[in-house]
Amino acid sequence: MKVAQKPFRTIWPSPRCKFVQIINQTQLPFAFEVLKIHTLEQMVNAIKTMQVRGAPLIGVAAAYGIALAMLEDESDAYLITAAEMLKNSRPTAVNLAWAVDRMVTSLQAAPINRRNMTAWREAANIAEEDVVQNQLIGQHGLGLIKQHYQNQIDPNKPFNILTHCNAGWLATVDYGTALSPIYAAHDAGLNVHVWVDETRPRNQGAALTAWELRQHGVPHTVITDNAGGHLMQQGLVDMVIVGADRVTANGDVCNKIGTYLKALAAFDNHTPFYAAVPSPTIDWTMTDYKQIEIEERDSDEVQFIQGLAADGSMQNVRLFPVESNAANPAFDVTPARLVKGIVTEKGVFSPSDLVKLREG
Repeated sequence: MKVAQKPFRTIWPSPRCKFVQIINQTQLPFAFEVLKIHTLEQMVNAIKTMQVRGAPLIGVAAAYGIALAMLEDESDAYLITAAEMLKNSRPTAVNLAWAVDRMVTSLQAAPINRRNMTAWREAANIAEEDVVQNQLIGQHGLGLIKQHYQNQIDPNKPFNILTHCNAGWLATVDYGTALSPIYAAHDAGLNVHVWVDETRPRNQGAALTAWELRQHGVPHTVITDNAGGHLMQQGLVDMVIVGADRVTANGDVCNKIGTYLKALAAFDNHTPFYAAVPSPTIDWTMTDYKQIEIEERDSDEVQFIQGLAADGSMQNVRLFPVESNAANPAFDVTPARLVKGIVTEKGVFSPSDLVKLREG
């Protein structure tokens, strides 16, 4: 994707594989900052603090975290230590553990004196696979949007898509998941408009999704998290597309907190609700969404909000009394019964047919 007409990915290794560069997402949309990550500890911190975020991206970041660890120590003991550190950085997204396990398997099969080279090559493979998967999600999702687009009574009316959180290229290596079909539809000349949920408490929709869409020239409007149901009642939402941090084998979708409420409103208003995910986001070992560990983040994210002050500085402002407690569950689960389809790199599947993806 492009930033000010210059092509970027969210993460990339240095030419000689001595460090990794990332876009610092905690500074967007007000500052575009590229960070150099030199060590395993720095990558763990980048994942924890959400300098990199989004299920596919943190999987790739973790893979590069293993590569950085191999620069320090190629032993079996340090490989296992690095893997555990990365897995413990954030618990909900399955891509992170999937990528780490894949790296460990690959490196344990390699001679110790070649693990450094093997690690960088395998991390790059994981990154490239993510790009291809997300591009294919865009094409399958484009077909889906065209189907619904053609059913509009008024062909001159914008086709309104609501999304929650950020599942664009910033959440992946490139293209995105939920936004990939939207970019493809816009580029194909379809008259699409996006309702962007602000996505409290970290406001990834307002800060990241809106920023991305603007970079690409896609018409969009930022709305409060509680406005989606009202817009659906008014007939102003034609489709809901979200990403996911984990999808169970039976099609339950774990995504950013607030997604479940959007799905309930969509179901009540007969608005099709889709999740767009690459296959590594599907946890085939899990059939009961209650098994998913829901990350509980720091209450400061609820108590304070970050914004741009009049003097151009970024500041945190307290929202409610110091004496009041705050809870901050980061994700919720939308049951499969509320999901019309799951868009993957291999096609669109209903939750009940998701097993065909694994078989195929």
